[in-house]
Amino acid sequence: MTNQLLEALPAADLARLLPMLELVKVEVGEVLFEPREPIRAIYFPHDSLISLLGVAEGRMTLEVGLVGREGMLGATVALGHELAQVRAVVQRAGTASRMDSARFRAQFASNPALQRVLYRYTDTLLAQAIQIAVCSRFHVLEARLARSLLVTRDRLQSDKFHLTHEFLAHALGVRRVGVTKAASALQQQGLIIYSRGNIEILDVAGLVAASCKCYEIVKEAGEAALSTAFI
Repeated sequence: MTNQLLEALPAADLARLLPMLELVKVEVGEVLFEPREPIRAIYFPHDSLISLLGVAEGRMTLEVGLVGREGMLGATVALGHELAQVRAVVQRAGTASRMDSARFRAQFASNPALQRVLYRYTDTLLAQAIQIAVCSRFHVLEARLARSLLVTRDRLQSDKFHLTHEFLAHALGVRRVGVTKAASALQQQGLIIYSRGNIEILDVAGLVAASCKCYEIVKEAGEAALSTAFI
C-alpha cells in the first residue's frame, strides 16, 4: 500500500521528496508525538493507522483525529509549529515513510504542489477535530463508538481490525466499563462482533444508522477537501 497524499503530488515533485523519505515500521502503542515536545520527524502512513489524542492534565485523553494512508502526521510543521499539539499513538502496526521535519519544512516552502495538498489536508484534520469535539459533548457513547468504528473502517478499508477496550476508552475519553457496555449494545443489535479486541463489522448500514450524524459530516468534509487536492 502507498500513501495517497504523496501520490497526489506531480511526478517531478514526488521524485524530489523520495530520496529524503525513510521507510520505517511502527508498532501498536508506539508513541510518535507527545504534546509540547519537539516534532523531529513527520510521517506518511502506508498501511499503519495513527490516533491523535488531545491530552488534559497529563492523563485524560480524547481522540481528535485519525491519520492513515490518506494523509500525514506532523502537518502543522508546515505551518511553522515546532512542538506537537497532540499525543500521536500507533493504532495499527504497519509501515510509514518518515522525513526529518526541518527538511520537510524547507521542501514545503519551495513546493507549491505540496503546499496545495497540505493546506487541503489540514482542512480535513480541523473538520475532524471540530466535529469530534461536538460529538463528545452532545452524543451518547453508543453512537460515538459506532462513529469511531466506522472512521477506523474507512481508514483501514477493512471490516475487521483490532482495538482493545483500553485503547477505545482513551480515544473516547471514558472508562473501560463504558466501552464494554456500548460495544455489547452494538453486538446485541447484530452490528458488530467484538471479542478480546478483535472487531468485525457485520452490518455497515446498520452501524451508520446507530452512529450520530457526525460520522457522515466528517466523511463528507474529508472527501470534498481531498477530492480537490488530489486532482
